[in-house]
Amino acid sequence: MVAKTLSSSPSRPAAALKPLRGVRVLSLALNLPGPAAFMRLKAMGATCLKAEPPGPNGGSGDPMGQYNRDAYDMLHTGIKVLTLDLKTEKGQQKLHKELTRTDLLLTSFRPSALAKLGLSWKTLHKAYPQLSLVAIVGAPGARAEEPGHDLTYLADAGLVTGLDLPATLFADMGGALMASEAALKAVLSQRLTGKGSFQEIALSDAAAWLALPRTWGLTQPKGAVGGAHAGYRVYPCKDGRVAVAALEPHFAASLCAAAGVAMHGMGSMFQPATHRAIAAFLAGQTRKQLNNLSVARDIPLHTLAT
Repeated sequence: MVAKTLSSSPSRPAAALKPLRGVRVLSLALNLPGPAAFMRLKAMGATCLKAEPPGPNGGSGDPMGQYNRDAYDMLHTGIKVLTLDLKTEKGQQKLHKELTRTDLLLTSFRPSALAKLGLSWKTLHKAYPQLSLVAIVGAPGARAEEPGHDLTYLADAGLVTGLDLPATLFADMGGALMASEAALKAVLSQRLTGKGSFQEIALSDAAAWLALPRTWGLTQPKGAVGGAHAGYRVYPCKDGRVAVAALEPHFAASLCAAAGVAMHGMGSMFQPATHRAIAAFLAGQTRKQLNNLSVARDIPLHTLAT
C-alpha cells in the first residue's frame, strides 16, 4: 500500500518544498549570478544573509543596486543585507562572527581577492571545518583571474552570432542555476560527512553548457531547430510575427494541413518549397487567426506584436 503524502483536499496545492530550511547561507556575491542564486536558495527555505561593501552616498554597495534598482530589489526580497567593509578590522570581525554560525558561504570574487581578504578555501576550511564555500568565478581553474563578463563568456562559447546583444544574460543566469545546484550538493555532503566542501562555479562553463545544442549542430542554420525545419521558425504574419514550434511529426503534419502543403515524411519539412508555402500561408494570417488555429489544430505557436 502506498503511503498518502498529498493533502486530503485535491483542490489544495501541495506546500512548496523547503529542502534548505534551517540552513544558514551568507553571501558576499555581487551583481547578478550570486544574488540570482541566493534568491533561489531563499525560495528553497535557506536563511539568507547578504554582506555588501559600503556604497556611494550611503547607498547599495552592490553595483546592481546602482544601475538597476528594480532588479536589485527583486533579487533581495526577504533577504537581510548588512554593510561590511571587509578591508577593515571591524568589518572582518563582523564577518567572522557571522561565519561561526554559517553553513554555506557564497562568493563571486577572483581567487586572489578572496585570498587578500583572508577567505581562501584553505584558510576558511581550517577555521570552520563544517563551512562550505561555493565560489562563482568567470572561468575555471587557472583562468579564474581573467577579466570577463556574461557577453565575453557567451562570445567564447559561440553564442554571439552577430552585432546584436543576446536577448538575456544567459551565462549569468545559467551560472546562478549551477551555483544553487552546487549549494544543494554542499548541503547534502555536509549532512553525510559532517564536513564542509569547496565548489567552484565558472560562468564560462555555464555558457559552454548552454551552447551544447549549438555545438551538436541542432541550432546551426542547417540544424532542425536552427531554421532548416520549416515547422520550427519565426515567420512574419499579417500584423506581427509568429514563432512556430511544430517540430514533431504530428505537429508538423497539422501545420502542413492548415497551410495546404503536401507532407511526404519529415524530409518534406526541410525542402525550400515547404518553407515558401508555409511562409506564404502565415503571412496572410492575423495574430488572432493564428491563435485560433493553434487551438483548433493543436499547433504549438506563439504570436508576437512586432
